[in-house]
Amino acid sequence: MPDLRPFPALAARKPLASSRIRLSALPEGTILQMIAGPQTPGPVDGLERLAAKTGLALRAISPGQWLLVGDRPTPYPQACRLLAALEPHASGIDQSHGRVRLHLEGPMAATVLSKGTAVDLHPSAFAPGHTAATLVGHVSVHLTRLDAEAFEITVLRGFAEALWDDLALMCAEFL
Repeated sequence: MPDLRPFPALAARKPLASSRIRLSALPEGTILQMIAGPQTPGPVDGLERLAAKTGLALRAISPGQWLLVGDRPTPYPQACRLLAALEPHASGIDQSHGRVRLHLEGPMAATVLSKGTAVDLHPSAFAPGHTAATLVGHVSVHLTRLDAEAFEITVLRGFAEALWDDLALMCAEFL
């Protein structure tokens, strides 16, 4: 039987870094997508407690949809328990195998991203903790501002290399 081991989508990409910008791939850990039913009053409190309890971070995608993300893989039985804990207010699915997270940070991070997205990245419009489903170039992403100079970009695994290449070009003048 062949030895099947996961191969990180961006394993061949080394971080790009200077004093003004850093682009790196985040560990391929856990990405769980949560969807609330239309009659659910607001499961966000429960999701925030669940995120804190499990060490995962909560990212809003759109009304009634969130991602729970983390740097370490969540074993299958534990992921099943997490998802079951949301019922009947929300349902979830493990997207860890199908999405990749990138990290863009530095004083020029917002400038780099503004080359490829229509999101207003000014801190007063897109403060730390804010998220947006948007495009970066031609690739659909989930963008989260982590702090004043850092962003997390979640992308479908099949588009990770294309997004990396686009971001590398956008970063080039600051490297």
